[in-house]
Amino acid sequence: MRLATYNVEWFTNLFDDNDKLLLDDGWSGRRDVTRAAQIEALAKVFTALDADAVMVIEAPNTGRRRDTVRALEGFAAAFDLRVRRTVMGFANTTHQEIALMYDPDALSACHDPRGDEVGRKGSRDAPRFDGTFRIDLDIDAQEDLVQFSKPPLELAVETAGGFGFRLIGAHLKSKAPHGAESPQAVMRLSIANRRKQLAQAIWLRGRIDMHLAETTPVMLMGDLNDGPGLDEYEHLFGRSSVEILLGGDMFDPHAKQATRRRPGAAVPSTARFHLRDQGRYLSALLDYIMVSPELMARRPAWRIWHPFEDARCWQMPDLCDALLTASDHFPVTLDIDI
Repeated sequence: MRLATYNVEWFTNLFDDNDKLLLDDGWSGRRDVTRAAQIEALAKVFTALDADAVMVIEAPNTGRRRDTVRALEGFAAAFDLRVRRTVMGFANTTHQEIALMYDPDALSACHDPRGDEVGRKGSRDAPRFDGTFRIDLDIDAQEDLVQFSKPPLELAVETAGGFGFRLIGAHLKSKAPHGAESPQAVMRLSIANRRKQLAQAIWLRGRIDMHLAETTPVMLMGDLNDGPGLDEYEHLFGRSSVEILLGGDMFDPHAKQATRRRPGAAVPSTARFHLRDQGRYLSALLDYIMVSPELMARRPAWRIWHPFEDARCWQMPDLCDALLTASDHFPVTLDIDI
């Protein structure tokens, strides 16, 4: 079985208010890319992936008139994709939802959130992801009240062969200091954002620990917007959120390679951003698929579909072009015997 995570930059801009695809020459949310070009590129990428399930990060919006499930199932139908069913969890206000597209002949998936419903009052015990987490991150005897702007998607999944596991899709908060107008403001916002991100990672880790204590196989996938050494504020807190989520029992080979990096050693990358003011591109490892020990015993094989770093992609110029046009992130897949 092949499972994938894929952050699709501004997927929501490719649909009208009735969730119909906008196959036209209007500009998408991507730099110098039309909606038609991005849609056609995404169709090529999804077809090439041929996955049994794809966790879509930054999925189309759900709102007063928009519906994520309707949009993604319409996209799948338009291009005859196997992942023709979609499930999502708690909607958010960012126009960037988290949803799983899947092949119903290969598996079933349902939204199954765990944790107490605590609302705004919060809890210290990993509450439901649409609630509030109470935690003191800086040992100042003052509790921080943390919420997810994009609540993780918790799924109960069962394969056609009868294997059941927990699947969590996540998109952690970005650390970009938006709105800062001075170096001091940049520092303050960056530290505050990292504190919130680490709290979200601790919250997520609490849910993983719950499943591990129940000996339930668990998989975490998505855009964690973080990695060891990604910014200069990490040393203030000791660990990156990726290291918190890995703990001592979850595994992702790319994360492991990054945490054990040596000077001069190359680190895998899953995203490529244009730095307009510098006239160059920045590569980063942001997207992960972490698995528990039970899943590690089932011969997992990871792959980053990077147009320049993956040999099989590089040998297919049309696919390379599609990957570069479709998003600023590249898919990560996991092939596993389940």
